[in-house]
Amino acid sequence: MKIPPTTQLLDFTGKVVFVTGSSKGIGAAIAKRFAEAGANVAIHYHSHREEAEQVLQAIKVHGHKTTMVHGDVSNSDDVRKMFDNVSKDLGAVDVMVNNAGNYPHASLLDMTEEEWDSMLNINLKSVFMCTQAAARQMVEAQKPGAIVNISSLSAINPAPGHCHYTAAKAGVMMFTKTAALELGPRGIRVNAVGPGLINSPVLADNWPEGVASWMSKVPLGRIGEPEDIADACLFLASEAARFITGQHLLVEGGIYTNPIY
Repeated sequence: MKIPPTTQLLDFTGKVVFVTGSSKGIGAAIAKRFAEAGANVAIHYHSHREEAEQVLQAIKVHGHKTTMVHGDVSNSDDVRKMFDNVSKDLGAVDVMVNNAGNYPHASLLDMTEEEWDSMLNINLKSVFMCTQAAARQMVEAQKPGAIVNISSLSAINPAPGHCHYTAAKAGVMMFTKTAALELGPRGIRVNAVGPGLINSPVLADNWPEGVASWMSKVPLGRIGEPEDIADACLFLASEAARFITGQHLLVEGGIYTNPIY
């Protein structure tokens, strides 16, 4: 195969990138970084339209095509409509980033069936449906593609009060590996990024003990930033990662290097 020059490895000019849950936080950072790399980006929101419009305006500065779609990523009708709109406005998807999700707390003994179902729908079912829809577009367009799923450190590290969340993210990790196995022959790579503790405007105030514990253990000496996750997605979707698929990349400052004993 032809090996691209280093100057083209992170060039997404003309590529269509769809990022779910991209109205704020990690998703917004991912959308913006792909736009900086030349991509035509579709952003998605469910509840935060005003924030999504701000991301849209930030992306337009780069002069590339962009669009904004609304919908519930765990609803099949909404997913179909979102992909139809992205295809109509920008063309078939080249890169899919499944970022949408939530992180509520519920103890195992008190957790309701509705809380369990909601968590798996938003964090796992959505990944299946959007991956399937994106892959179908790629296959129909007869072009290779890349799918990046946002997992979590919690996929391999248990946390009290998060049985439903850890189960969902572990599901994302194994779904990623199996999807990579099935879609590889079609020229579609599927990988996952597992963020560690990522900064937000309310993190230090809402969870000071967690931040303190993290800072006492993390080898790189800081909390992650949304752009750290965005850049990992950029790499995995790029030609620099052309022989990488089925991987679960932890982006956590090395905290998982801490010894058990």
